[in-house]
Amino acid sequence: MKAAVLYQTGTPLVIEDLSLGDPGPDEVRIRVAASGLCHSDYHFMSGDLPHPLPVVLGHEAAGIVEAVGSAVCTLKPGDHVVSCMSAFCGGCPQCMGGHNYRCDSKPARSGMPERSALRLGNQPVYPFGQLGGFAEEMVVNVNAVTRVPREMPLDRAATLGCAVLTGYGAAVYKAQVRPGETVVVIGCGGVGLNVIQGARAAGAARIIAVDIAATKLDLARRFGATDAIHSNDDVVATIIELTKGGVDHVFEVIGLPGTIRQGFLMLRKGGQLTLIGVPRFDASLDFPALPFMQKEVRVTGSLMGSVPFSLAIPKLANEYLAGRLQLDELISRRISLQDINLGYKALIAGEEARTVIVFDDVLRAAAA
Repeated sequence: MKAAVLYQTGTPLVIEDLSLGDPGPDEVRIRVAASGLCHSDYHFMSGDLPHPLPVVLGHEAAGIVEAVGSAVCTLKPGDHVVSCMSAFCGGCPQCMGGHNYRCDSKPARSGMPERSALRLGNQPVYPFGQLGGFAEEMVVNVNAVTRVPREMPLDRAATLGCAVLTGYGAAVYKAQVRPGETVVVIGCGGVGLNVIQGARAAGAARIIAVDIAATKLDLARRFGATDAIHSNDDVVATIIELTKGGVDHVFEVIGLPGTIRQGFLMLRKGGQLTLIGVPRFDASLDFPALPFMQKEVRVTGSLMGSVPFSLAIPKLANEYLAGRLQLDELISRRISLQDINLGYKALIAGEEARTVIVFDDVLRAAAA
């Protein structure tokens, strides 16, 4: 099967023919229908974050179950599923406490990479996040995927596994935006647009989108932003003046210390800054300390929407099918696996909301 392999940071992905082993007792084999291009993968491509090589990246995928391991009883061949980075063991303190997205003991093949299901000849290849979605097929732990309704289009379903879950979940589950509150979203790509959707669904009275790209600000308005501001050196002062003192929530969806600091300075008394964007491995933060006490503000992180994905993703799929969640507008381009490097070039240039790799034969089979 074909897959996009990263051999060295800072170099293009290479399309290779890899072999893929059979699923183990607690694993499933999936034929991929669609896989989204996420900025998080680019952090590993660029070297901002470390990862053993060679690796097949990709974590936002949807497809059809082809085979299941002997211990799998929750899925069967033919099921339509979405993958997620939040694989869970089900038995650690975090899982038992209802926070399985923070699992302390994520299921993984022991002795990696020697037991990797992916191989190029005799050479093992890492599947990123135990997924490896930039490929025609995946073998993953059963607790890394969840079933979605068969009527859910799988190219749209793929975005639920990261962009939608991460953004929507941060607003609704982590920050718990309340009706009437004011919200700023810094960074209006695929994840940021879904923060806006989540804040809109939660009843926010004012949602202010901040980005450097006019096209993304236009999209932000379509997703529910009430205001759109071009990011500049005066953005903090602009928002303080616009809101007469600051906002209840800021969501930083870029991962840069500079924009995180800006977000902190936009908060009104009792406000919360939620960090969603993935920073460089060596990044650190710098805030003025006094406002923590004087304004009683909060700074928190949000990981994959801060919600169990196996509960949230089917619910989000039903929201889309009911016409209450915008996914058609989220996908700005569909490409083949062979065009993945061009897709990432456009993503880094800030030209796209969400680009999705599609495997047309699988999409046709899913729709039949």
